[in-house]
Formats: sequence, structure tokens, C-alpha cells
Amino acid sequence: MRIDGELAKQKGSSEVAKEKNRCCSRKKSKRQQKKALAQPMPTVVQRLWETCKEVFADSGPGVVPLPVDVGRLRSFLDGVKPADVGLHPNLPFLQDFKGTPPVTYLHLHQCPKFSIGIFCLPQAAVIPLHNHPGMTVFSKLLFGSMHIRSYDWVDSSKQIRSSNGACLAKLNTDSVMNAPCETSILYPAAGGNMHCFTAVTPCAVLDVLGPPYNGPEGRDCKYYTEVLCSSFPGNAAASAAPTDNDRYAWLEERQGKPDDFKVRGEEYKGPKIVGY
Repeated sequence: MRIDGELAKQKGSSEVAKEKNRCCSRKKSKRQQKKALAQPMPTVVQRLWETCKEVFADSGPGVVPLPVDVGRLRSFLDGVKPADVGLHPNLPFLQDFKGTPPVTYLHLHQCPKFSIGIFCLPQAAVIPLHNHPGMTVFSKLLFGSMHIRSYDWVDSSKQIRSSNGACLAKLNTDSVMNAPCETSILYPAAGGNMHCFTAVTPCAVLDVLGPPYNGPEGRDCKYYTEVLCSSFPGNAAASAAPTDNDRYAWLEERQGKPDDFKVRGEEYKGPKIVGY
């Protein structure tokens, strides 16, 4: 019948249109796949920056990121390798030096929320005891061996002071780290907020600070000299057993950076951060 013929013709036209749409969809999908394959994968450094941007989005001085975010950034840093940032132990600034070996700093990024940088220490180089006011700091040892000695104030709200103005601190860490190892974390009032690094072998440590140092905002870097305690003043004695005296020290603030501490900047030549 003519009606049946018309219906068949319409049905045929509909199937042809559907097939055309399917072909167009397949071609579009292939183009998208080719475009995706043509785009390079984000580098480890790029993904580190993106992770930091999310982790420190709602933090600030004295405000620690949420535990889940701390764990997320720590886990990411645990997987970072020297090659990811273009480093290896045979770089010229990691070789032997006459006299006091200088520390080399490679700057990757800094914004009001966080900073990313790498400290490179030749053997026997020292970053003297210093603090991180109001900061949460992630330190990833990329290669080599490094001795870390760190302290926290015994009472951060009301510091216990000696007659000469030094403050009482409790030892947090006194050990050698050997790469590869877990990322260490310090907090505004715990985890060894004041630390000293000594290179046992040539080494490099990737640091993430949130927020970074900022003098006008009250986050100057202060350096300290330490004297181990053999006894405690009255109110401090109650906080530690006499047999634990070697776990405490008086920390006296120095007037500026130590004269023998030399830091020089070098251009970072690893993968770049884009999009900021």
C-alpha cells in the first residue's frame, strides 16, 4: 500500500540519519582522543603545585590544614624523586668545598599561601637551628643522608625563660634520615618547629611551607643557639623527670643569621610550573 511505502521510506530516512549521527559521534570521539593524546601529561612539579594550592586554600598563619589534606600532600611528596625536579647528586654545587660549604637554594614557587623550594647541601653543610612561626612545613629528603635535630617549646603559650632570656625547649628529633624516606612534617607548635639540618653526605631536601616567611606579617626567620639542660628552674622541673634532662635545652635567639651560614641562589632548571 502507498501508506506502507511512505512509512518504510520515512523509517529508512530515520535510520540513515541515526547512522550519520553515530558516524559523527565516532569521528568526534576519535578527534577528542587524539587531542588528549597530543596534550602532555602534567609533570610531577605541576601536580605538586596544584595539590599545594588545594591543601593550603583555607589555611593561614597558625592554621594547620585538615588531617586528610596533610596526609594527601605527604603521600604525594613521598613519591617525588630527584629526577622529577631535575636533580642528581653530581651537580657542581653539591661537590666538596674549601672552608664552610655553602647551601644552595632552588626557588620553584611562592605565593601568600605557600612556597616550594629545594635546599641542596654539600657534605658537612649546615642549616643552623631556626624556627617556622605559624607554619606547617613538609620536608622531603630527595637523596643523600641528613642529620636532623629539632625542638618544640615546652610551653608555647607562656614560654619558660632563663635569667638571660633563653627559652626552654624539648627535643623532638635527633637522628639521621637516609633517602628514600617518608616526608617529615612540622607544625606551628609541634613536630619540631625549630630544626637544624647537617648534611652527612651531599643531599637535597624539597620544602613546602604554608604560609611562607613574611617579615611584615610577623613571620621572620629566627636563629637560635642551644645549651643542653643539666637542671631546670622551679616551674620547669615539674614538666620533666630528672633523668630526662638531655631531652631539654635552653634556646637563645641570635641577632640575625649566623655569619658562617652562607646561602646562595641558583636557577631552578627542572620542569616548570604553569598556570599561575
